[in-house]
Amino acid sequence: MNDSTQANWWKRLSGGLKRTSAVLGDAIADLAKTGLDAATLDELEAELIRADLGPEAAGRITAALSEGRFKIGLGPDEVKAALAGEIEKVLAPVAKPLEVTAKPFIILVAGVNGSGKTTTIGKLAAKFRAEGKTVMLVAGDTFRAAAIDQLKIWGTRTGASVMAREPGADAAGLAFDALAAAKAQGVDIVLVDTAGRLQNRAELMSELEKMVRVMRKVELAAPHAVLLVLDATVGQNALSQVEIFGKVAGVTGLVMTKLDGTARGGILVAIAARFGLPVHFIGVGEGVEDLAAFTARDFARAIVGLDS
Repeated sequence: MNDSTQANWWKRLSGGLKRTSAVLGDAIADLAKTGLDAATLDELEAELIRADLGPEAAGRITAALSEGRFKIGLGPDEVKAALAGEIEKVLAPVAKPLEVTAKPFIILVAGVNGSGKTTTIGKLAAKFRAEGKTVMLVAGDTFRAAAIDQLKIWGTRTGASVMAREPGADAAGLAFDALAAAKAQGVDIVLVDTAGRLQNRAELMSELEKMVRVMRKVELAAPHAVLLVLDATVGQNALSQVEIFGKVAGVTGLVMTKLDGTARGGILVAIAARFGLPVHFIGVGEGVEDLAAFTARDFARAIVGLDS
């Protein structure tokens, strides 16, 4: 990112996380007033849990702070900086870019309906196209006509080709044909949408397994990445989604959306602490520019309400 793009992204990120940073504000102010006594630390830990950072990360962060040399009279920004530093330590190991290592590079995108999965595919297509790559979108969520239509719109908008069939068509067969076409056409990136129904996990598992099995008949290493799109507004439910899709789809990385719509932005910290899966992108709005690569420092500072 150039300086101007970075500044714009920081503005969107810090604005998007305002509801989360506000939750932590009072506890930070108390800590600044009273110093780091046991009661204030307990209150801070409770606030971190309320912001959905989870007991594991909250305990780890407050334990680290208790070993510091805080005294009465520290300013709120000094406390915020210390807290951001500890949050960054949890996030740094998972802040990894998505590396394109093959051609075509095949990305299977999973997530529950309503998580922003299809929109995220469109935004990723726009990013790859802006880098000069050719992109194919595969409408593998064949159960939802709206998802198929949405992908077609993103294809037109981004200049990506789209492979789709009528609603109810076999998703595995579509994936097979799409990969064969992508190889023949020398496409750089293939983004494959998938169904997001969790009501019947066995059916979902069987469909995803079939898609992967069939894709590997065309490309042995497919998919090269399995991205799980998570909606930050669901809070703790995101943890169970990571667990389920991890088992079903072999998730290799995460994208978290809708951070601007929640006071639960800390859920990303809880997920990082528990699963250690790479976080590639985060989203703080509807626009293409509102999805950006995840960086631990920026997120940690924004979540406690610090300037960049």
